Amino acid sequence: MSITLAELQYAVDAAMGRRPGSVLLKNARLADVFSLELKPTHILLAGPLVAAVGPAYAEAEAQEVLDLEGRVVAPGLIDGHVHLESSLVSPAEYARGVVPRGVTGVVTDPHEIGNVAGVAGIEWLMEASEGLPLEVWITVPSSVPSTRLETSGATLGLAEIEHLMAHPRVVGVAELMSFPAILAANADELSKVLLAERFRKSPEGHAPTLTGRPLQGYLATGIASDHESTTLEEGRAKLEAGCFLMVREGSTTRNLEALCPLIQPKYADRIGLVTDDRLPSDLLREGGVDFLVRKAIALGADPIYAIRAGSWNVARHYRLTRRGAVAPGFQADLVILDDLETFAASRVYQRGRLVAEQGRLRVELPQTRVGAAVAHTVKLPELGPEDLRIPAFSGKARVVRAIPHQVLTAEAHLEPTIRDGEAVADPERDLAKLICLERHGKNGQIGKGLVTAFGLKKGALACTVGHDHHNLMAVGVSDADILTAARRLQALGGGMVAVAEGEVLAELALPIAGLITDEPLEQVNAKLEALEAAAKQLGVTLPDPYMALSFLGLAVIPELRLTDYGLVDVHKGALVPLAVG
Repeated sequence: MSITLAELQYAVDAAMGRRPGSVLLKNARLADVFSLELKPTHILLAGPLVAAVGPAYAEAEAQEVLDLEGRVVAPGLIDGHVHLESSLVSPAEYARGVVPRGVTGVVTDPHEIGNVAGVAGIEWLMEASEGLPLEVWITVPSSVPSTRLETSGATLGLAEIEHLMAHPRVVGVAELMSFPAILAANADELSKVLLAERFRKSPEGHAPTLTGRPLQGYLATGIASDHESTTLEEGRAKLEAGCFLMVREGSTTRNLEALCPLIQPKYADRIGLVTDDRLPSDLLREGGVDFLVRKAIALGADPIYAIRAGSWNVARHYRLTRRGAVAPGFQADLVILDDLETFAASRVYQRGRLVAEQGRLRVELPQTRVGAAVAHTVKLPELGPEDLRIPAFSGKARVVRAIPHQVLTAEAHLEPTIRDGEAVADPERDLAKLICLERHGKNGQIGKGLVTAFGLKKGALACTVGHDHHNLMAVGVSDADILTAARRLQALGGGMVAVAEGEVLAELALPIAGLITDEPLEQVNAKLEALEAAAKQLGVTLPDPYMALSFLGLAVIPELRLTDYGLVDVHKGALVPLAVG
């Protein structure tokens, strides 16, 4: 949102003492993200702007005077990379979850809804995030589809990306995920980098496990950032190569502890904090990017630098003017903290307006309207038991091994269990069937494979959240239950289900693009808890099984994945057979 001439005049007049400010925060201690000092001071607001900061303003005139008695004032936090759709709730509900904790802005990549509904879906999300007490900036999805080995609901080519780049809330081209294509100097992928630069916006990266020559080649394109580092060595290599390192702590992908030693002032403005994907349970229990600030401090990071990594560094990376600091001329997005180390917010201001107090919003949120572009998006073919059959083969099978708390997978080579001429699930060996059903009504393709490390003993789990193509992903030890789950998801318009012996045990409807509901955050969380409980009842031992299942189709993260085309060896960027051969 831009600043008007009248608002600028008000800020100057208030700073010069010609007019009373709107709010005076007396006797504050400012978390100064420029000097990394905690400074006793007074802060004068004038409408949406900070008019002045300093000891001279103790007796400044203001319409409201608040004596903070030494409480800390910090800039409102900005999440540097998040997929709002992965919260499963509307942007308004997401705002209700994070704004009272001190988050006043996010940079979202609407990659998920773009893969389902294309430009119209992204424009729906832009509209749904207007008028919130949370600023939402957009990076335009660059990888829709993310690879040539999956069927998505839409395609965003250079023309569609260019169309979206002109929007004033767009700050970059989102994560360029097909790193094999980048390293092969693919013209289409490199053109997306140049397109971002033509609009003077940031080309964002996605380079899991890359170091050495591949990392050099990836960054030689001019790609500016990465949020996929999982080890200290990988993160340090990216920093040393000049990359803006986004340290991530999502729901499944928890990398902060490994990377926390890098969150230090020597890296200045080249460290940012991001959540990427956060489920309602984690938003309610832990929060958004505020949780990363607290955890980094608990792990030994300098508190003010941790705040800087969650505010000013992100704002500077994306060229978000007037954001990320509490200083004259900056937008008055700030949080009053009861305690610096725990980043406990007592008041939150956004554009100089008190929007939250003591953990609750103080403002009304706009209603979410569901447009035609994001409704009725689950279109499955007619399915029968024969469609899920895997014919018997000799030798070992390539099996996807899920890894707890990581988006990475491993490839295992295991003897399949053969029965009646087909390879089947074997719960005694922790071997389940993994299915990917094309659900956009395009070709009805079905990818079939095997997965281990779920612990599933009976029934099936299924969801229409299936990164990044968002086809229907299912894991089961009963083909009949997989079919029941798929049919129920079609009836719901998308969502998540747990099924056993033909009965739906728990479900969450996600009728907006098969990804989102407009239900309140607490209700969504209660349904997710019921799904988790049902999964445990079925024997599942893997943490966050639905989140983990949703990522098993992500064909740009090593090692082995399943799309509607079949098994994908991510390192090779190619389909591979189920039989090892």
